[in-house]
Amino acid sequence: MSKYRVVIVGCGGMANVWVEYIINREDAVIVACVDIKLEFAQAMADRHSLNCGIYTNVELAIQESDANLVLDITIPSSHFEVCTTALRNGCNVFGEKPMAATMDEAIKIVQLAEQTNTSLSVMQNRRYDANIRAMKDLIQGGTIGRVGYVGADFFLGPHFGGFRDAMESPLILDMAIHTFDQARFLTGADPISVYCQEFNPPGSWYAGNASAICIYEMSDGSVFCYRGSWCAEGASTSWEAAWRVTGEQGTAIWDSSGTPYAEVVSPGDQSGKFLRDFTRVDADVNWPGRSGHAGCLDEMFDALEQGRYAETDCRDNIKSMAMVLGALESAKLAQKIDLRQYWN
Repeated sequence: MSKYRVVIVGCGGMANVWVEYIINREDAVIVACVDIKLEFAQAMADRHSLNCGIYTNVELAIQESDANLVLDITIPSSHFEVCTTALRNGCNVFGEKPMAATMDEAIKIVQLAEQTNTSLSVMQNRRYDANIRAMKDLIQGGTIGRVGYVGADFFLGPHFGGFRDAMESPLILDMAIHTFDQARFLTGADPISVYCQEFNPPGSWYAGNASAICIYEMSDGSVFCYRGSWCAEGASTSWEAAWRVTGEQGTAIWDSSGTPYAEVVSPGDQSGKFLRDFTRVDADVNWPGRSGHAGCLDEMFDALEQGRYAETDCRDNIKSMAMVLGALESAKLAQKIDLRQYWN
């Protein structure tokens, strides 16, 4: 019997990436597919030649298959029910972001994980890239000195169709958590407060606000500024955003397509100079892990094997979640929101 008996919950298009990963692990087997539409679960099993149970009920699937790991690949509004059902039945959970649709649900998930000695690890796949790891080392290694400002620009125009087009806040709720989580990852700092303005610019094909500007105070004293749009046609950034981080002695740059680098104040006497001379420092790109979903799932499984919390465990990821829901609250109230109330 395989060590990990896996239930797949949510059998839409994204689930194929997760299923293909599990199929290629020797220590895991898919024992059930679950979807609110039985034919979707059956289609997933047929597509990947899975010999497993087909269900519409998560709890029944867990109990009848003797599962110990649930993969939650459902829409955000379903995450709380799926996750808590799995945790109560003794399963660990790997889930899509965001970990929940509300802060109250996120807090309850963390509390239940503590009570049941289980875990929810959240898919933050954009942490798992050799370049962002190199950018992190550049910043946290002190190359530019103490950080004062972190800026991320995210401008894309994806025409998804489906549920995203109808969401009230598609950019912040469904996508921005990736960039917010990257900011925490790059600096090692946590959010203290946020002021956000959401808007839906001319030409948007979304029903809700598809653009936002957010200003965060961080625990290291720096300011993180997010500028984003999901209805920006032309001159697109990458999905990983374009980054500028300024410190006491220089600036680190990563446009998410090339290698990160920094420009730092050159050594020697520069007194009297209006603009100082700078020396370029290229980041050392040497991370050996896999990129994207595979890298994040590798880390999740490694954490289970080693008896520790994953990098993106719910106990930590709730701080990225607070950045999302705090921004929405700020935009609604048109005022700065203290985020420590959510995760302290």
